[in-house]
Amino acid sequence: MFKSVAKLAVVLGIVTGGYLVGQSPTEAQSLKASYIAVGASALVPYGWVDFCNRYAGECATKPMPALDVNFTPQSFKVIKRINAWVNSNIKAKADNDHWGMVDRWDYPTDGYGDCEDFVLLKRRLLMEEGFPRQGLLVTVVKDERGDGHAVLTVKTNQGEFILDNLVEEVKPWSRVPYKFVKRQSQSDPNLWVDIGEETSAPLVVSR
Repeated sequence: MFKSVAKLAVVLGIVTGGYLVGQSPTEAQSLKASYIAVGASALVPYGWVDFCNRYAGECATKPMPALDVNFTPQSFKVIKRINAWVNSNIKAKADNDHWGMVDRWDYPTDGYGDCEDFVLLKRRLLMEEGFPRQGLLVTVVKDERGDGHAVLTVKTNQGEFILDNLVEEVKPWSRVPYKFVKRQSQSDPNLWVDIGEETSAPLVVSR
């Protein structure tokens, strides 16, 4: 699977340096971010469970101590570059149209995917750049319409930032217009934790 992702990057022309949008490194240094308050354990999304059933090797991980991404102008360059490249090169396509099912989390190796597929690819590429898994957290939110959506939270030692397929700019979590629902635990990607008010109903991420 990793080879497929790497092949996708080569075929679609990802560059390993210099492709930047949004804030300059100087502006990155001035960004003010804070931390999200997380709560008790949460129900693991069906999409992640199904993804793990198909890519067991990626999810057969051992718990690890929490570790934040070291926020520097250079690491922020990489975060922005990968976010911009994935957003520019993957075309949005709903799961019903793509896979013929309501919800499927997968790598967009054919160049198409919905929100969680964007997230999974960004997470994978950042890990390949040396970013710690514990700081790259798949996160479920509700958008302004109350619909389910997925973003990638990058937890750094300078606060938490959101990578979103609907927005080019990498923003502090407090500056996105979403209600945060739950996300992966830092110590174990197969455990999830609540964010904010507890939600009991399953949430299908669709955008």
